[in-house]
Order: sequence, then C-alpha cells, then structure tokens
Amino acid sequence: GYKDGRNFPARRHVSRLSPYLHWGEISPNMVWYAVRDQIDSGVCPESDGDHFLSELGWREFSHSLLYHFPDLPRKNLQLRFDHFDWRDDPVALACWQQGMTGYPIVDAGMRELRRTGYMHNRVRMIAASFLIKHLLIDWREGERWFWECLVDADPANNSASWQWVAGCGADAAPYFRIFNPILQGPKFDPDGIYTKTYVPELNALSGKTLYAPWTAKSDMLDSSAISLGDNYPTPIVNHEAARARALESFKSL
Repeated sequence: GYKDGRNFPARRHVSRLSPYLHWGEISPNMVWYAVRDQIDSGVCPESDGDHFLSELGWREFSHSLLYHFPDLPRKNLQLRFDHFDWRDDPVALACWQQGMTGYPIVDAGMRELRRTGYMHNRVRMIAASFLIKHLLIDWREGERWFWECLVDADPANNSASWQWVAGCGADAAPYFRIFNPILQGPKFDPDGIYTKTYVPELNALSGKTLYAPWTAKSDMLDSSAISLGDNYPTPIVNHEAARARALESFKSL
C-alpha cells in the first residue's frame, strides 16, 4: 500500500528507514535489491515497489547534488533567489517551530517533530510550504530547524528538499504551488487521527472545523472548551492574503 498510503500520516505505509540509511546502519544498495527481490517474487505489488524505489532514487539524487554543490545547505542552487526579499519575522518563525501557527495540520507536524524527532513526509511538505510561502521566511531557517530536530537529518536530503519546496533547487516545485493547510488536513487525515494525536486541544472538533477551528460556531467552541487565542492560537496569517502575497513576491523573480 506504499504508493497511495504514503500520503496519509495516520497510516503505517512508510518504511521508517531514513534514520538507518542516514547513520549508515543499512545501505541504499541493500534496500534496493531487497525491494527488487520482493517485487520479482510477487510479495510486493510492482506499483508500490517501483514507487518506493523511485523515492530511494531521489535520495541518491540529493547526495549527487551535494557532491557537486557542497554549499547546497546554505546557498541557493538557482542564483536568482539570492535577490529574493525574505521576511525577517522571529515571532512567526517561533510560532512555526513550536507548532502554534493556528493551522492544525501544520501544528501537528511541527509538534510531532519536536516530540519524536520525526515528521511524516507529506506533513513535511505542508509545514515547509507554510514557512516559505505563507510566512515568506527564508528556507534556510526551516532547514536549520529540521537539522536541529530530525533523527534522520541528512545534509543532502534536508537541503535539497527545502530548496525544492522554495523553488530555488534542482527540478524545483513551481512557485505557484502553495499547499493549502486548510484543505490538506481533511484530504490526507480525514478522520483527524494524526492531527488530534499532536493537537489534542482540538479533540472535540471534526471534519472541516478541525482544520479551520476559527470557522466553528461559538457554542461548539464553548462546549468543546476551546478558546481561540487562549488554549489554541488564532491563525498567525490569513491563508488567502498570504497566498496572494507569496504569488506576488515569487512573480517578481
């Protein structure tokens, strides 16, 4: 179930091999041939196995990039980004780091990171996009924080992936690809299992209101003992306004 299941953070459809690969406890070659054997023997569906191997290939591509561009963790691969006007906002950065942005799926990921040293890959992309696109904070701030917290922190994967989200890396995501944190939650955590694990103060909410608690009726919030701005933050930035600002800023490049 890897190909589709890997996008759902509440499901156990990922290998969790990344720390062991980083620390050299298992080699990517050994993983590659073990998966090939499972595909060839019919134990693993070919669609799942091939997709997993492609992700292993991206990991090796990141290492190739770092080999040829040793400054990858600190310098934009696309030099036009050297002139990008990133925002200096230590308060917003701290809210993101602590999982207090007011967007539950982002906060769940950032709290998982602080608590466990790991974050599900789908949520990594959502959280990274939020820092870069919604807050317009330099991708290097995110790279440094992940490096500080992740047990699988890898200089190649970490920097290449952050540059991919920012749009300044190799084969980077287009600048207009901005993850909507309100829609990503119900799409990839429809039952709220993952989100409620790390944002338990919202346990009484469900459906769309879980991922946009500010839209819940006041009596629902009261009965759930949720006080926005008190025991759970209001959004530190308006999604639509932040998206428009990001599009305008990135177009300037």
